[in-house]
Amino acid sequence: MIRALLGLLAALALAGCGDTADKPELPPPDPALWEITLADGTPAGWLFGTIHALPEGAEWRTPAIEKAIVGADLLVVEAKDLDDSAKLAATFTRLSHSPAGLPPLSERVAPSLREKLRALLAKGNYREADFRAMETWAAALTLAQLADDSQGENGVDRALVRDFRAREIEELEGIEGQLSIFDTLPEADQRDLLGAVVEEDTMTSGETTRLAKLWLAGDMEAITKEGDEGLLADPELREALLTRRNRAWADTIGAMLAEGRKPLVAVGAAHMAPPQGLPELLTAKGYTVRRVR
Repeated sequence: MIRALLGLLAALALAGCGDTADKPELPPPDPALWEITLADGTPAGWLFGTIHALPEGAEWRTPAIEKAIVGADLLVVEAKDLDDSAKLAATFTRLSHSPAGLPPLSERVAPSLREKLRALLAKGNYREADFRAMETWAAALTLAQLADDSQGENGVDRALVRDFRAREIEELEGIEGQLSIFDTLPEADQRDLLGAVVEEDTMTSGETTRLAKLWLAGDMEAITKEGDEGLLADPELREALLTRRNRAWADTIGAMLAEGRKPLVAVGAAHMAPPQGLPELLTAKGYTVRRVR
C-alpha cells in the first residue's frame, strides 16, 4: 500500500519495478480486469486493477483491456495530476509540516527499530533534525521513497491518462485527497506507518520483479495475500487506507453507473482484492461484475 502511494509522491492496490540492467523475463500479460453489466446484461463499465510502475518495455495491454479503453466514456483514477510535480510538492509541504516542534524521529518508533531508522536516514543523507517539523506520516512516506527502488515512469495509470487525454477523466481523490488520508490518521497510526516503513527497510529488485509478475499474470489470490500481510495487517490502518476508501469509491462509481455513464475505473490492484474489494461492493449494489479473461 505504501509503495502504491509512492507512485504519487514520485511525480506518491501494489508496487512495480525500477529499471534494471538485465530485463527480467515476464509472463504473458493477463492483468485483472472486470466488466460491469446491468441486470439485462448491458455493459455498464469496467474495473481495472493497476500497478504504478513496470519494467521498461513490459507489455500489459490485452485485447480485453484495449476493448475497455475504446468502449469507455470516461476514465476514473485515484489521482490524475501524476506529472504535476509542483502541485504535489506544494500540497505535501502544506499538509506535512507542523508549526509546533515534534519529538525526534527516533522517539516516534519502537526502541527495537532505532538502529534500522539510523541506517535508513544515513541512506538518504538525512539527519533527525530534518524531520523535526514534519508530521510522522510525512516522514514515513519520505523514508519509504528510500526503501523502495520502484519508479513510476512506466506506470499503467500514467499510460491510461495519456490514452484518455481527449476524453473525460475524473479522479476519486486527487493529490490533496490522497495525502489528506495520511494527514488525518491518529498519531498512533502514523507511528505504526513509520514503523512499518523502517521495518520493511528496502524493496529489492528481485522482490519488485516478483510483484510485477503477479500483477501481469492477474494472480488476484497472491495479490490478496500480499495485502493481508505487513502494513495492512494492522486493522486500523487497513480500514483507513483501504476498506474505507473502497466503500466511498463504490458509492461514487455506483452513482456514475446509475447516471448511465460508462467508466473505466483504474485503481491500484489491492483495491480489487476481497474482502470489501470494489468488485464485491458493486455486486452488493446490484450490478453483475465478471472477471474478463
